[in-house]
Amino acid sequence: MKRRWNKIWIGGGVIVLILALLLVWEQKLSQSSATGTTTPANETFTYAIDGDPSSLNPINTSDRWGLTVTNMMYSPLIRIENDGMHKNELATSMNVSEDGKTLTVKLREGVKWSDGVPFTADDVVFTYTEKAKKENGNADNLWIGDKPITISKVDDHTVAFHLPEASAAAINNVATEIYIMPKHVYEKEPDLSVKELNAKPVGTGPYQLVEYKRGEYIRFRKNPTYYGGEPHIDEVTLRIISNQNTMKVALQKGEVDAAMVLPTDIEDLKQASLTLHPYSENRIGYIGLNTRYPGLEDKKVRQALFYALNKDNMNKAAYLDPKFYQTPYSVLPPQNSFVAEDVEHYQTNPEKAKALLKEAGVSQLQLKLAYAASDPAQSIQSTFIQQQLKAIGVDVQLIGGDGTEISTEMRNPDSTKYSMFLNGYIMGDDPDLYRFLFHSEGSANYFKHYDQTTDQLFAQGATELDTAKRHEIYDQLQKHLMDEAFIYPIVDNKKVLAVNKRITGIDDAKLISIYTLEDWSKLRIAD
Repeated sequence: MKRRWNKIWIGGGVIVLILALLLVWEQKLSQSSATGTTTPANETFTYAIDGDPSSLNPINTSDRWGLTVTNMMYSPLIRIENDGMHKNELATSMNVSEDGKTLTVKLREGVKWSDGVPFTADDVVFTYTEKAKKENGNADNLWIGDKPITISKVDDHTVAFHLPEASAAAINNVATEIYIMPKHVYEKEPDLSVKELNAKPVGTGPYQLVEYKRGEYIRFRKNPTYYGGEPHIDEVTLRIISNQNTMKVALQKGEVDAAMVLPTDIEDLKQASLTLHPYSENRIGYIGLNTRYPGLEDKKVRQALFYALNKDNMNKAAYLDPKFYQTPYSVLPPQNSFVAEDVEHYQTNPEKAKALLKEAGVSQLQLKLAYAASDPAQSIQSTFIQQQLKAIGVDVQLIGGDGTEISTEMRNPDSTKYSMFLNGYIMGDDPDLYRFLFHSEGSANYFKHYDQTTDQLFAQGATELDTAKRHEIYDQLQKHLMDEAFIYPIVDNKKVLAVNKRITGIDDAKLISIYTLEDWSKLRIAD
C-alpha cells in the first residue's frame, strides 16, 4: 500500500508540474500574441514602417509598403537593380526574336510555392493574363497603344510574350518587376481588382504572411522552400508607427531593429546602438496640381504658382545637407540616363508669378494642399509652400492626412477634394514607365491632366528602337510636361536606413528602391 501511495504521489506531482509548465507557456503565448509575435525577440527582425499598405494584392498594389510586402512573399521573373542592370529571379534567360515582337523566357526549374506545389509556366501565364486586364487596376505596362501584350505557354518552363508591335520599352520592361502568383491558389478568386484577396497568400519569396493587424503590425514567418536559400531569421515583423518621433524613440530603445530616418534625426541617434545606411532611390518628391480644380484649369495660373515657389529653401530645411539630396528640374530623376536639362526650371520669381495671375484674371485664389501628416519632410514642405504662395496673394489651406488615402482620393478622376498634393514616385530608368503618371489613361494620373501631345510622344518613344531617337522624343516630352505646369519636382532625396547593430547582412540583402531590401533572407541576427 505504501508503494502504491508513493506512485500516486509521484504521478500527481508530475501532473502538477506539467500543468504549471502549460500555464507558464500559455502566458508566454498570450504575451507574444499581444505584441504580434510568437517567436522570441532574438529570432525576430522588427522593421518600423510609417503606414499600412494600400493593397496586399500583387496585381494592383503600387505604394511603397504594399510593394515591400509583395517583394517579401512573391518573386518577379527578372529584377531591375539600382544601376539599371537586370537580375534573373524566376527567369533564367530572355531572348528577343529578330522582328522584336516575341520575347521567349526560360523559367527556373525546381522552384516550389510556399505550400509545396511546383512553380510552372501556368503560373506565369495566369499572372500576366490577369495583370493585363485593365479592370484589375494596374495594366499600363502590358499594353502597347490600344493593344495588350499577350503571353503563351511553350512548355512547363518556358513562356513567350507576344507584342502587337516592336517596342523597345516592352522589351526592357515586360518581364521585370511583375510578381508571379500561383494559379492553383488564385484562379478561383471572384474579383482580382480588390485590395485584399480571399485566399491565404502563397508565394515563392523568402517569407510567408502570418498575421496582419491594420494600423499595428504585419508578421511573417520564413519560407523554408525559398529558392534563394532558407532565410537566416525565423520571423520578420513590420511594425506600423505613423509618428516619426515615436519611431525614433522605438529605435533608440531597441523596440524596433530598423526604420527610415531623416537627416534631421541623425544627431539624436548618434548615441544609440545603430548603423546608418544612406542610399539613393532615384526618387522624385513633388507638388502635384489637380488640373480639374476650379482656378487651376488655366496653365498660366499653374505656372504662376510654380514661379512663386523656392525648392532650395524647402530642401535645406528638410534635408539639411546636399549630401542627402539632389535638386531635380524635370519629371525624371537627375541620375536617369534620359533626363533632359533643357526644360523650364521655374526659378523663383514672385513678380513674374503675380504678372501671370493678372494675365489670367485671377485674384484671391484659395487652394487646399494635402500632405502626409506622418512625413516630416512633407510637413516642412507644406509650410514653406503656404508661406511662399501667400507672398503672391494665394491663400493655401494645409490638410494633413494619411498618404495612402490621399493617393487613393487623387486617383479618382472626378475628385476635386484637393487642389494640390505632395507625393513622390520611383518609376525606374526607362521613360515609358512614367506613362503610369502622365499619360491620359495612366492608372496613377493623379493630376487629371489629359493631353494628346503627351500621349503621342509616349507612343512614339515606346515603339522607337533607335536609342538616339528615343532620347530626342523623351527630351520633347519632358519639356512639354514641364511647360504644362501640373507637376513641380522638389527633391531627389536619399533614404537613410537606421539599423540596430545586432542585425547584420544588410549589404548581402542589398538596399534597393521602394522595397528597402532586395532579398530579406540574407539578413542575420548577430550571435
